[in-house]
Amino acid sequence: MTDTLSKLTAKDFTSNQEPKWCPGCGDYSVLHQLKNAMADMGLKTEEVVVVSGIGCSSRLPYYVATYGVHGIHGRAMAMASGLKTARPELSVWVGTGDGDALSIGGNHYIHTVRRNLDLNVILFNNEIYGLTKGQYSPTSQLGLKTVTSPNGVVDHPINTVALTLGAGGTFVARVLDRDGKFMRDIFKRAAEHRGTSVVEIYQNCPIYNDGAFGVFTDKDRKDDTSLYLEQGKPLVFGADKNKGIKLDGFTPIIVDLNDASVSEDDLWIHDENDLLKANILARFFDDPDANENCLPRPFGIFYVEKDRYAYEDALDEQIAQAQSGGEGTLEELLAGPSTWTIK
Repeated sequence: MTDTLSKLTAKDFTSNQEPKWCPGCGDYSVLHQLKNAMADMGLKTEEVVVVSGIGCSSRLPYYVATYGVHGIHGRAMAMASGLKTARPELSVWVGTGDGDALSIGGNHYIHTVRRNLDLNVILFNNEIYGLTKGQYSPTSQLGLKTVTSPNGVVDHPINTVALTLGAGGTFVARVLDRDGKFMRDIFKRAAEHRGTSVVEIYQNCPIYNDGAFGVFTDKDRKDDTSLYLEQGKPLVFGADKNKGIKLDGFTPIIVDLNDASVSEDDLWIHDENDLLKANILARFFDDPDANENCLPRPFGIFYVEKDRYAYEDALDEQIAQAQSGGEGTLEELLAGPSTWTIK
């Protein structure tokens, strides 16, 4: 961290490369808020590395004045894991997309999450392959017509939050690209977390999948379809904050707060350290266009686990323990711990 006198600004994290995304792309907002968050946290440019794979979002390292690695398709997690293991003092950020992380990189994604290295993963989800011109991705919605699904997608879409929790994620959040300040605050919380933080960003692709998240952003609908999670606060939504969610056993139900028999004291209180409730929230995943009575889509921090060790810390301890006995010999190394005498 830097001292107050030498604290950098977002401009200091701006590279000399002009961002080249399509006009209206949500990536611009993510880049802007990431630079703001890095400045707010007092980071130095030389102690930050941005790693990416392939895709529109993976151009991110070029546009941030830090160290960067633009890797190959689906391998951002593997490269970032190696870097963090070798240089644990660095602040390592991964910029990846729904195709890069969840399709070709799916296996790396799952195992990175379960290992819990101290990485900050920004997962841009536009529910389409943008860079390669509009093929459907692992998160594309059922029925979406694309160049590779001319009659409509029949694959069930991946629920990123549910997958990440299932893989053992210790910090799991979701934001919208147009919620700038909210996104910035979530980035800072993610960076403070010791372990792998995953922030899924619903990011609009104005060319190949425009309006994919309109149901959560349109002025006339968003209040009834979106739920913003606040630690220690009841789950309330609606244009007039007149709807709430309570638990009937393990079943979430929507209640009308205008009903005299219901009060906020009856509602589900959000606890970001409760894994069971986080898994229930992750399943608030129905399409409001297909079911107008469905539960709202949650945004914010679903879950934070504070007590899990970071992979690189455990590895360093293991190496130190192995070296504590002094130098060994080549013969001892080759023999290993198990030997047999053949008579």
